[in-house]
Amino acid sequence: MKLHANARTCPNSRQVMVRRFLAGRSREILAAEFAVSTRTVSKWVARYRAEGEVGLSDRSSAPRRVHRTEADRVEAIAALRRLRLTGAEISELLGMAPSTVSGILQRIGMGRLGRLGLEPARRYQRERPGELLHIDVEKLGRIVGGAGKRITGGSNHYLATVTDGSGKRRKTTGWEFVHVAVDDATRLAYAEVLADEKATSAIAFLRRAIAWFASHGVTIERVLTDNGSAYRSTIHGVACRALGIRHLRTRPRRPQTNGKAERFIRTMLEGWAYSGATYGSSAERRAALDGWLYRYNHHRPHRSLSRQPPITQLNNLAGSYS
Repeated sequence: MKLHANARTCPNSRQVMVRRFLAGRSREILAAEFAVSTRTVSKWVARYRAEGEVGLSDRSSAPRRVHRTEADRVEAIAALRRLRLTGAEISELLGMAPSTVSGILQRIGMGRLGRLGLEPARRYQRERPGELLHIDVEKLGRIVGGAGKRITGGSNHYLATVTDGSGKRRKTTGWEFVHVAVDDATRLAYAEVLADEKATSAIAFLRRAIAWFASHGVTIERVLTDNGSAYRSTIHGVACRALGIRHLRTRPRRPQTNGKAERFIRTMLEGWAYSGATYGSSAERRAALDGWLYRYNHHRPHRSLSRQPPITQLNNLAGSYS
């Protein structure tokens, strides 16, 4: 049996201790010699007298009796967990201690909810660059009068309002819209900050994105968007046909279908829009986007690409991808 890391004695030293005691040495002297208490000396002497040398070995610390939860109760806990109930909810429903339910969930491998009980994630990746381009839009509040409460704390200092013709108070700060395009196979990304997310702006962005990818030797075949009004418009469909690309849209209430764009936006917001620097104006933030994009495409390791930046997935950076 493995000894405790801080054990003062081992079976051999306990045997020496007992022999010296039986030879007439006092408990106090033995306790000082072996750096233990007199109670410990008495314990090993008593075990030796009752069991012999076998009694000087360490015993298991496990309880003699273990009251296991019945199998049907464990199955009920598992069934409720698959319905995405929390441990506290299960313990309340079954009248069990939360610690017991938590221990059972850990033991049967259901300690964390994750995607438990949900439809399994369907992961995919296109084989060649340009086969599918993910497009999405993220809305950002404009920066007016310097950094806001995210940096300085307190209340916003630039939320001016104006009364419109109908008498309704409206904020004048407004929004900017970051349009992003991410190639499915390489994760190569392109983005622009535009004034709106109307169909005309979405079409203009699509043309510039296609030209940007073409400069890297990538020919776009399909684009995938959500069901925003700009992408459902007739002129957007006409523009896609004119560009010779097929337009796909995600199923309603299924944003995970466009997950690569969603995840890129999250990375972009963390690295550029919010956490990257303190911006004094929206113009400063827009000016910083190109530099951040270059780092993302050329230097930032990407987990899904074996810790390589997206640009390494292109065979020929000069523009003759094959």
